[in-house]
Amino acid sequence: MEFDRLFPSWRTDGDLHIPEGWAQGRATFGGLVAAMLHEPMSARVSGDASLRSITFSFVAPAEPGDLEVSTAVLRAGKSVTQVEGRALQDGQPVIAALASFGSGRESSVKADMAPAPDFPSPDQCPALPDVPGLVPEFTRHFDYRIARGAMPFSGSHVRELGGWVRFRHEETSDAPAAIGHLLALIDAWPPALLPMLTQPAPASSLTWTIEFMEPLSDMPATEWWQYLAEVEQAADGYGVIGAKLWDSNGRLAAFTRQTVTVFG
Repeated sequence: MEFDRLFPSWRTDGDLHIPEGWAQGRATFGGLVAAMLHEPMSARVSGDASLRSITFSFVAPAEPGDLEVSTAVLRAGKSVTQVEGRALQDGQPVIAALASFGSGRESSVKADMAPAPDFPSPDQCPALPDVPGLVPEFTRHFDYRIARGAMPFSGSHVRELGGWVRFRHEETSDAPAAIGHLLALIDAWPPALLPMLTQPAPASSLTWTIEFMEPLSDMPATEWWQYLAEVEQAADGYGVIGAKLWDSNGRLAAFTRQTVTVFG
């Protein structure tokens, strides 16, 4: 199982290695690089504090090869620990992150989670087509079924894009999906801006914030997960996209907001 095989090598500061086969245009798939940086950041946290929120800034394209990672605890309080992380290639930063880990405590404030969308079953939804040269290389690691919205570069005016997603054959464990799996699953879909384009054009994440719902789902990464994104605003070559990820039982696992640059 590729992700599980790689996790142990990501847990410490120092040099990590981005494998081949995860290209997203001229960069490496952001969900993979984000998962790589999260692991040594989480290793800095002791006790029962879990990841509540993490923000990534994609400074420059990361390429296959060595990645120099450093992390630091900015503050460890009674309930919350703040951790900073960054990764460099050839001495230049490619990604930076700030994460908040928090322990649970008693509270009178409660609000229900957002319900899962009413999608048709995965076998009733079309698959994302595998078109060489058009679909990024990393997508071969995932299985997609489009339940809402249109195909990328179709000139659609619909702001939503979503459906079902899961890891493909290399992920076979029945263990619950880890944070790294969720980062990859929620970032695996094309930016919801792409269906609005009438012809292929590059797009990439600039900043990305993800909030995680506790307790985490006990569903494995090989199960189907529901994803739904909405373009909240777009102009001047930038767009803001909000999205949510639910497990196959309809339980909200995470929600996210991205600022995306688009060159078309």
